[in-house]
Amino acid sequence: MRAGNRSAVSSEQRPVRVGVVGLGYWGPNLARNLAVIPGCELTWLCDASEQARRKLEPSFPGVRTTGALEDLLGDEELDAVVLATPVPTHAELAIAVARAGKHCFVEKPLAINAADAERAVAAAADAGRILMVGHLLEYHPAVARLKELIDEDELGGLYYIYGNRLNLGKLRADENALWSLGAHDVSVALHLIGDEPEECLAHGASYVREGVQDVVFCYLRFPSGAVAHLHLSWLDPHKERRITVVGSRRMATFDDMLIEGKLTIYDKGFDEDTRSWGEYIARSGDIFSPRIPNLEPLRIECEHFVECIRSGEVPRSDGHSGLRVVRVLEELQRSLDG
Repeated sequence: MRAGNRSAVSSEQRPVRVGVVGLGYWGPNLARNLAVIPGCELTWLCDASEQARRKLEPSFPGVRTTGALEDLLGDEELDAVVLATPVPTHAELAIAVARAGKHCFVEKPLAINAADAERAVAAAADAGRILMVGHLLEYHPAVARLKELIDEDELGGLYYIYGNRLNLGKLRADENALWSLGAHDVSVALHLIGDEPEECLAHGASYVREGVQDVVFCYLRFPSGAVAHLHLSWLDPHKERRITVVGSRRMATFDDMLIEGKLTIYDKGFDEDTRSWGEYIARSGDIFSPRIPNLEPLRIECEHFVECIRSGEVPRSDGHSGLRVVRVLEELQRSLDG
């Protein structure tokens, strides 16, 4: 699929020129990758904090810095803006970028509610520009291989998925564990199952900060019958980033905390015993880890954004994908509030 003729930038004409807005925790990582991608030119760094700008200037000589987004939007030579700003600003800034005629990459989640996410998607469509959401794990080589195994029916019919995203982490006052951590695993669950859930339930508790859930348990049921369970917490003795997929033929685990063997396939399940009608026997076969390229997911994600601008192709995690994730998060939040 193509995003429209106006969205492509010819590689024969000049490099894709990109500016990064938001130089706090994640913005510098985006800038670092964009600065070294062939055919991409990092031309702007933007943040309201002069200290943040000065801190990065030595690492990116020749790149212009500013505290005003308007400077980027008014630059006719700039092709795209990458947003790594606080989550509540995502939708409005993405809309402004689209209306200025720029392609936009925005960190996840796309918005804090589905209505704002829909407005951002509509603005990009009206402008004929690409909107891509930074659902990083969809670009992880191990998740990409896991998706291939599912699509190739190597695991059989998909039964259920469960994920643990846990840590004794930084407590937040402006968002709960669902919105802080859940966007990762919700996006992966939707990506692997290839559908949107028809039922979203969540239970949580606020132990450290009143009214801010620091532990959340989510349940998603999909039209196919597959289900997903997500355990999200920044109040846990273990640091885990693990997703397990159980199929009718095989099972698999993606463990992002491992240095090697991040993806493990288990040839385990139940086979029908042909000697007796209706009886099943457990099968416990080989356990193996396929070779996974040792590539930085963020580099892959940034390269994908640049390539989509060049070709006009729709990004893997486009605005509609980001909207689906926000819809699920919003439904889970309603369940929490109920």
